[in-house]
Amino acid sequence: MTLDQIRQAFASAEPVVRSEREHLVKRGSAVLVPLYEHEGEVYVVLTRRSPSLRVHSGEVSFPGGGQDPGEELVDTARREALEEVALDPATVEIVGELDHLSTITSDSFIVPYVGLLSGGRPELRPNPGEVDAVLTVALSELMLPEVYREERWSIFGDHRSIFFFELYGDTVWGATAAMLRQFLGLVTGTLGRGELAHL
Repeated sequence: MTLDQIRQAFASAEPVVRSEREHLVKRGSAVLVPLYEHEGEVYVVLTRRSPSLRVHSGEVSFPGGGQDPGEELVDTARREALEEVALDPATVEIVGELDHLSTITSDSFIVPYVGLLSGGRPELRPNPGEVDAVLTVALSELMLPEVYREERWSIFGDHRSIFFFELYGDTVWGATAAMLRQFLGLVTGTLGRGELAHL
C-alpha cells in the first residue's frame, strides 16, 4: 500500500455518513489520522494518552480534541495534532474523512480526517501534559489476522461490536479501533460506509 493508493481510495469513496448528533450539539470534536511513508511502508501515527488525564487516560488514540469557538473542524484536527505531537500543519494533506461518529459516553460527535504527511517520517514530540508516547505503526502490522479481533458486548441493554488491535505493548480499542477498522476497510475495498455513526 502507498500514500497514492490511499489518496485514490478516498477520492473515489462513497459520501461520508454523518452522525445524527451533529444537529443537536454546538461543539464537535475532530481527530487526525496521520499517515506517512518510510522505506516502502505506510505508517499511521497514534498516541498513548497521558495517565494524568481525567478522561481516557492511558488509552491509545489519534491526535484530536474539541473544537474551539469559530474554528472549522478540519482546523481542530490540525491544531490538536500540533499541540499534542508537534506535527506541522503545513505538512498535512487532508485527503478525506471517515464516517462521523458519536459514542454512548459523549455528548459530542467526532469527525476523523485522514491526512497524508509530506517528507517521510516526521519528527514528532509528545506534549507531556497530554501524551505519554507517540506510536507509529505500520499498516501491514495492523492487517495481520492475529492483531485484530472483535467482541460482542452488552452495553445499556444493547449488543454492540467492540473492535481491538493488539499491538506490542498496547491495545487499541473502542472508537479509535473502529476508526482504524473502517480506514483499513476503505483503502483495501473490503468495508464501506455506514458503521461508525452509531458506536
